[in-house]
Amino acid sequence: MENILEMSKFILEGSKNTLLLYAITMIFSIPIGVVVALGKLSRFKILQGLIGLYTWLLRGTPLMLQLFFAYYGLGVWGLKLSAFQAASLTFILNYGAYFTEIFRGGIQSIDQGQYEASYCLGMSYSQTMKYIVIPQAIKRVLPPLSNEAITLVKDTALVAAIAMADVTRNAKQIVAREFTITPFILAALFYLLFTTLVVMIFRKLEDRYAFYQ
Repeated sequence: MENILEMSKFILEGSKNTLLLYAITMIFSIPIGVVVALGKLSRFKILQGLIGLYTWLLRGTPLMLQLFFAYYGLGVWGLKLSAFQAASLTFILNYGAYFTEIFRGGIQSIDQGQYEASYCLGMSYSQTMKYIVIPQAIKRVLPPLSNEAITLVKDTALVAAIAMADVTRNAKQIVAREFTITPFILAALFYLLFTTLVVMIFRKLEDRYAFYQ
């Protein structure tokens, strides 16, 4: 029992980086997704093309490869990032690309009559988006956002590949030292609890925005 407690303590030390990376990714990638989605829906063809290239590249290549590029590749060009900096940059840009397409789809799903009605009321485009379109779009994008948020919990384990201390890497170190699978079980429990918490939060959000149905 004492050994399990020691294992749990060491694994939870890695959870600090896991939780921080998760929080930073969600805090920055969701606003990026909203803003870039609005840019992709703008009338500026050049902007649409650049955003299209961004989402095509980030969604079409493996997250692991992007992580390696940020940590090892940028160093070749003289831009040396720490493991945490490289992970944060990679995850924010990657999930920002996915959130862009999710918000774009949500905004485009709003009936055109909503825009026409708001214009008849004298509302500007920004007011229409802020008070009419985006609140309704948020309700519609919550399920796919929830899926991405759950995926992010598991994707954080990829940072072990660049020697960043997290739940998975710390568990692996114990396994290599003690020759027991118990640390992997403890790590799995951590991810399951984390995922459950994320699901509960998004269910609360869906209930909160239910009146937009």
